[in-house]
Amino acid sequence: MNSEFVQTLWLTFKLAASTTAILLLVGLPFARWLAYTRVRVKPVIEALVSMPMVLPPSVIGYYMLVVYSPHNWFGDWLGRGFDVRLAFSFEGVLIASVIFSLPFMVQPLQNGLRALPNSLREASYTLGKSKATTFFRVLLPNIKPSVITAVALTFAHTIGEFGIVLMVGGNMPGETRVASIAIYDEVQALNFEAANSYALILFLISLVLLTTIYSVNKKHDSWRVM
Repeated sequence: MNSEFVQTLWLTFKLAASTTAILLLVGLPFARWLAYTRVRVKPVIEALVSMPMVLPPSVIGYYMLVVYSPHNWFGDWLGRGFDVRLAFSFEGVLIASVIFSLPFMVQPLQNGLRALPNSLREASYTLGKSKATTFFRVLLPNIKPSVITAVALTFAHTIGEFGIVLMVGGNMPGETRVASIAIYDEVQALNFEAANSYALILFLISLVLLTTIYSVNKKHDSWRVM
């Protein structure tokens, strides 16, 4: 293994792990709010959360570049105030990945919370437990399969990202060149051995993650039947 190969894989795992960690922290309270709120604009918010699943990555990537641009007020504010340039940087790709993978974290958590009986929350509140304590001590332990599914799907989806990374980050070795882009580059260069090495690793990781999801859900379904 050469240093570039290791560096590319490390950057890929770094992006996937960082995206998953951020979305887990953000997704838990957001999924809880979506599961139990009754505001009128909820369908619109749910539609916006799901948009990355149906929109081409190039569309999201384009709008992210517009936001990052120094000609936009946000990009100009970051550049002038903090000397930060998000376009074609790891940080810019990370933000785009968080947005692009949002539904893969939020939806499994939301569905898991919705599936719990309301009596579970009501009993906890009756015993004097706060909303935070109820969520972390009562609800969360009962949706472990949903949490595992959300984490695994988010991680797997992020390591397979191509269009959004290419649009926002380009192809900068050590900065934004992840494995999916490296595969494309190696195929273009007719270096099929290197492309196969990247592809095989991503394939095996995805297989392990999906197998974990199905195994956890199968055990959970078996437990519910008993």
